[in-house]
Amino acid sequence: PYVFGRGGEEVQALQAEGIAFEVVPGVTAASGCSAAAGIPLTHRNLAGSCVFLPGHLAQDDATHDWRALARPGQRRVFYMGVQRLAQIAQQLFGHGLAPDTPAAIVRDGTRPTQTVIACSLRRLVDMAPAYGPQPGLLLIGETVRMSPHYHAD
Repeated sequence: PYVFGRGGEEVQALQAEGIAFEVVPGVTAASGCSAAAGIPLTHRNLAGSCVFLPGHLAQDDATHDWRALARPGQRRVFYMGVQRLAQIAQQLFGHGLAPDTPAAIVRDGTRPTQTVIACSLRRLVDMAPAYGPQPGLLLIGETVRMSPHYHAD
């Protein structure tokens, strides 16, 4: 509940009002969705690090370190990244990420209605479903190739 959700804000509001509550720990979407889609978050030879990022920025003027995010050898996980997929890809390409870098969108992750689209980031921009009520996790990096859902261009 504390990874790019409003769990922390909700706890603060409850504390301010003196309302008793309990936080139930769970598995973050990055871990659950990537495992359900057959995409490792890290891999000894492909991705030595994993970066969790918000797809929706809290402030319009907020920015990521796109140059660092475009470097190879890492997994990039954008929570709620479907709506801004084109802008995310444009920034990454502009800072040196190869357009054929594998990427995936996992929607309704870990549920019977889960859908996975996995291909190059360039192609994913064209194939991505319209933003809607289903949350989507955007995963970018070489380990996406390991998914049984991956389709090379």
